[in-house]
Amino acid sequence: MQAMWTPSEAQIDSALVSRFMHDISESEREKGISEPLKSFQRLYQWSLDQPECFWSRMWDFAGVKGDKGEQILADGEQMPGARWFPEAQLNFAENLLRPGDHSEAIVFRGEDKVTQRWSHDQLYCAVVSLASVLKEMDVKPGDRVAGVLPNMPQTIIAALASSAIGAVWTSASPDFGSEGLIDRFSQTRPKILLGVNGYYYNGKSHNVQNKLQQLLAAVDSIERFILIDYVTEGCSDDVKTAGRAEERVCPSDGREPDTRGPDTREIAHYHFDTLLQDYHDAELEFPRFAFDHPLYVMYSSGTTGKPKCIVHGAGGTLLQHLKEHQLHCDIRPGDRVFYFSTCGWMMWNWLVTALASDATLMLYDGSPFYPDGHVLFNYAEQEHFSFFGTSAKYIDALAKAGLKPGQDHDLSTLRTLASTGSVLAPESFDYVYSAVKADLNLASISGGTDIISCFMLGSPIQPVYRGQIQTRGLGMAVDVFDAEGQPVQGERGELVCTRPFPSMPVAFWNDTDGSRYHKAYFDRFNGIWCHGDFVELTAEQGLVVYGRSDATLNPGGVRIGTAEIYRQVDTLDQVLQSVAVGQNHDNDVRVLLFVQLREGLSLNELLTEQIKNRIREGCTPRHVPALVIQVEDIPRTLSGKLSELAVRDAVNGYAVHNRDALANPESLDFYLNWKDQRCIHNHSN
Repeated sequence: MQAMWTPSEAQIDSALVSRFMHDISESEREKGISEPLKSFQRLYQWSLDQPECFWSRMWDFAGVKGDKGEQILADGEQMPGARWFPEAQLNFAENLLRPGDHSEAIVFRGEDKVTQRWSHDQLYCAVVSLASVLKEMDVKPGDRVAGVLPNMPQTIIAALASSAIGAVWTSASPDFGSEGLIDRFSQTRPKILLGVNGYYYNGKSHNVQNKLQQLLAAVDSIERFILIDYVTEGCSDDVKTAGRAEERVCPSDGREPDTRGPDTREIAHYHFDTLLQDYHDAELEFPRFAFDHPLYVMYSSGTTGKPKCIVHGAGGTLLQHLKEHQLHCDIRPGDRVFYFSTCGWMMWNWLVTALASDATLMLYDGSPFYPDGHVLFNYAEQEHFSFFGTSAKYIDALAKAGLKPGQDHDLSTLRTLASTGSVLAPESFDYVYSAVKADLNLASISGGTDIISCFMLGSPIQPVYRGQIQTRGLGMAVDVFDAEGQPVQGERGELVCTRPFPSMPVAFWNDTDGSRYHKAYFDRFNGIWCHGDFVELTAEQGLVVYGRSDATLNPGGVRIGTAEIYRQVDTLDQVLQSVAVGQNHDNDVRVLLFVQLREGLSLNELLTEQIKNRIREGCTPRHVPALVIQVEDIPRTLSGKLSELAVRDAVNGYAVHNRDALANPESLDFYLNWKDQRCIHNHSN
């Protein structure tokens, strides 16, 4: 294939991964290197051949603070069961903090136009203060601290303060419904809850205090609540001046709330800013914990039942993120790193760790299209972003809006644009290189909450090919298996990982015998991680993702990835977004395509034929949906992903569990009540 972007010699020479390869090649202590490592693919193969050496050298290269120990891998033949750095001791927060450094650590911009700037030293002092507060509140290693918070500096402070004393951080964004919050936190049972009085989105403030009251009443493990003021209107003066333990969060109607739980317990309430002021002179020694000491509990989407609670260890999270940031994303000291995310998505946790690479975090909270589609690129220009991370749907929306950020903004400092959350269509590659920036590493990345990192991602020293993810992750034995469990290339199959890696989950919460963990990843191929993505390994050693395996369509027994259909439909300006699902019909499966059109448009025979012809010409006749149906909205998870499974279950008459795990649960009603006669039929596919 013709490369869309190829790094220059100067870009290759200056990349951190080039320095990493040089250091390894020059070292006489390394084994298994018959010739210098001069290409990314050569490095990738070496990282698989010598995994202990690779991860040990990554620890050294990134300057991890802690005691590495002598043994790098124990029980390495077991998966699950392998133990990385079994003798190591470290503190996650200590590796992200820089006391005495007065350069910028965080720049925050909110939709309400508020901007905050925190130096590394200010961040360190705030973390020490809050960690001291948590210790005073009898929070011990292993206790959970939870947050219902926007993507703001105080959230990072709370997460790092928790990890600094060995507590486990778990969070959700304030746009979650009350049932979604309760489903998550009732399982992990936090001792402390932090929350905001409200948040801003799409030009409006949204009060969340009723949800917090329900959460406090429902989760009886919560002993103390810490309020962070964010929204300045729509709340009583009591909340704004709260700070004493006896004060309470005000409900949205201003009435005095009942903060007693079902066991009539009292929950002490505090104010975040007051606590930091009261403990501003605190000091803290950072205790070190085992490599697998729990750091985060992450949650699956929860659209097919209660969300899984996935426990991630401090060492694996830190080392994996350092590898991805420095060797794959080329994040260097002083770089200004942005990822559009909420605190209910793993990309927030991924972004936070960039502090360990001496980067400055660029945070934004609010709608990416308010007041218009320029808001994030205004931010990028004014703050000189080096790295811009977003979702594939955002890039598609920019293209359909006809925006040309490269013409309207100075993006001269931007080296990498990363995309994840869904498949980046080939046409989006065209758009980025024509309308954003020609000299740019467009890094489509893919992994998940399950590994708090990526299986597939970018490389600063390799070409970018249209529609492909550049490479497999270093140290990740990623392969593609057919239905019989045999590796294939140039064919579609299951994404698997055949060897252990450091950021595998430590466990699932409340899964004492490990059975749920094993069922989630190891039931399909014994001893091999099966991720649930339908992918292809290309001749260029890149990857193409065709969708989730559990959402793969199967008309006539032929497996079809939904992403193949979306790539074609997304090229039509009339369609804002679409979702394709399989419906059981006449002892087979037929494909249904639901489309959300631009405002004012209606689906007619002409547009239906245009959609089907585009799919037929761009894919195959088997991809053409039996029915095309116009909808007002499409169900999305709280992290913004299309909920194909919820739509599939609804149109098949299956029970749809946990509607509160959707960002827009009301949209599901159409699919539950949908009838064939409302649709435009075409039986001549």
